[in-house]
Amino acid sequence: MLRIFLEGERYKVLWSRNGESGLRKAVEIRPDVIILEIDLPDGDGFAVLNALREWSEAPVLILSEHASVAEKVRALDSGANDFLAKPFAPEELAARLRVLQRCETPNSDVSLLVSGPLKIDMATRQATVDGHPLTLTAIEEAVFFILARHAGRLVPWPRLLSAIWGTDAASKIGELRVYIAQLRRKLEEHGGSGLILGDGRVGYSLALSAEHEHTKTETLM
Repeated sequence: MLRIFLEGERYKVLWSRNGESGLRKAVEIRPDVIILEIDLPDGDGFAVLNALREWSEAPVLILSEHASVAEKVRALDSGANDFLAKPFAPEELAARLRVLQRCETPNSDVSLLVSGPLKIDMATRQATVDGHPLTLTAIEEAVFFILARHAGRLVPWPRLLSAIWGTDAASKIGELRVYIAQLRRKLEEHGGSGLILGDGRVGYSLALSAEHEHTKTETLM
């Protein structure tokens, strides 16, 4: 019913039956706004929200039958932009979506200079290597910005897999290694060698700039 209503409001609606397929579509298609149910057939919607927030700043509206203050606080603290309790009027949902799309992406993240030639603007999600724009595929970009968000810290490979392909994604380790190799190649094309550290046995990290080299490397769990 929501799909029919939103299409009537001139939205292009992409629908997924579960969190895992929703994550894959979000990586590939990059929707302008995401409506996320908390109760999903394949698990907890909060796990999907956490995975999205590893790489995406798209506005997220949570729908839930559980409308306690604690549930709302948890959703907002986990990175949701709005919360709507069921049952609700479709017109209210549409109004909230319009508000979310009017809101600008926060620019609290400053430009991060990493190992000299690599410059990443976390607000605009643009990266350059020695002044040359870094052109990435959808999944390459997701992997890259997860590493950028945690620059200088080792990101375990299971965390990368779950953020992009869902919780049951251990079989994707081979694909992850391919994407890492492609990222390294694209960085090296303009002199950005040695920026991605680590390997598939443990995880990967993005090297920090010289002024941050004294920071102790941490591992994300």
